Amino acid sequence: MQVRELDALASIEAPQWDALHDGGNPFVSYAFLEGLERYGCLRRDWGWTPRHLTLWDGDRLAAAAPGYLKTNSHGEFVFDHAWAHAYARHGMDYFPKWLFAVPYSPVTGPRLLARDEATRRALLAAIGERVAAAGLPSAHVNFHTDAEDALFGEDWLPRSDVQYHWRNRGWESFDAFLAAMDHRHRKNIRQERAKVARAGVEFRRLHGDEASEAQLDAIHHFYRQTFAEYGNAPALTRDFIEHLARTVPRNLLIILAYLGETPVAGALCLRGAGTLYGRYWGSDAVLPGLHFETCYYQGIEYCLEQGLARFEPGAQGEHKIARGFLPAFVCSRHWIADPAFRTALRQWCAEEGEATRRYAATLARHSPFREAG
Repeated sequence: MQVRELDALASIEAPQWDALHDGGNPFVSYAFLEGLERYGCLRRDWGWTPRHLTLWDGDRLAAAAPGYLKTNSHGEFVFDHAWAHAYARHGMDYFPKWLFAVPYSPVTGPRLLARDEATRRALLAAIGERVAAAGLPSAHVNFHTDAEDALFGEDWLPRSDVQYHWRNRGWESFDAFLAAMDHRHRKNIRQERAKVARAGVEFRRLHGDEASEAQLDAIHHFYRQTFAEYGNAPALTRDFIEHLARTVPRNLLIILAYLGETPVAGALCLRGAGTLYGRYWGSDAVLPGLHFETCYYQGIEYCLEQGLARFEPGAQGEHKIARGFLPAFVCSRHWIADPAFRTALRQWCAEEGEATRRYAATLARHSPFREAG
């Protein structure tokens, strides 16, 4: 098969790309990835240069890995700043590196897109060959699936981290979900929800094809506001949000909190085949419990109504445990060109992995549920 590097997904057609995955994860869809490029969410001055690796069987796209040349580590959520600093102290270049991931999205999903395992193995081998041929210092595959992890050889260093995910145990209602918790946690959640209700806040959950232009404006406003509060640049453009609403409307979920007819907070989510992914939130109001209701409890209610198995509300946040989101491992793989650094980082990754496992075990002991599961 022929190997090609693409500097824009627009150079191929959507059906070619989407034939390589089952459609269960919206972040690897052509609509999402090509939309990031088309609508100004990826910029070279922010460190993102698309370089997707593809395998072709004649004119047929046989495999693909969404990839980006990176000149920094922003927007990746697998933190390797210490590695970059170590390279700099030794007078070596850590950048540019080749990242295979979904920009701005710490969400587990397929990264080696192909119809069968043999082709995925060929794609992974091509990544190693092309990285070495280009003289790049490293390659990284972030938030890949457990099934893909078995494909990586020992030359790909493993890393792991902890997120907090909600799993549906077959509950028929939010009250049934609460009934599985101990008294203290159940009471706290009910009190948080009651505070929001007493403040007069009402919620609307809208898919992309149900949201008006004003509501799309509102959710983008809340998204931008949160980034401004933390002094960061908001990467997702208003045009990109509308693009998702138009091209994958049932994969886009917008949760808006209203006081009267005025939206005061919102959360932007994406929906997969069996999972809801919470991504961004923002608020114009400071009300007790508003964040938890908008970002967590409304999403849980939606999952229960829709029969979704999982809710992943984003990276980090130990406070999520008390609200029913339990520790879950996420993983990444890293190819390091320099032999000395590869040896040193292999030990570093092993020690980090052990610390992560101990940390997750400690967190699991704080589960709010009366029975483990």
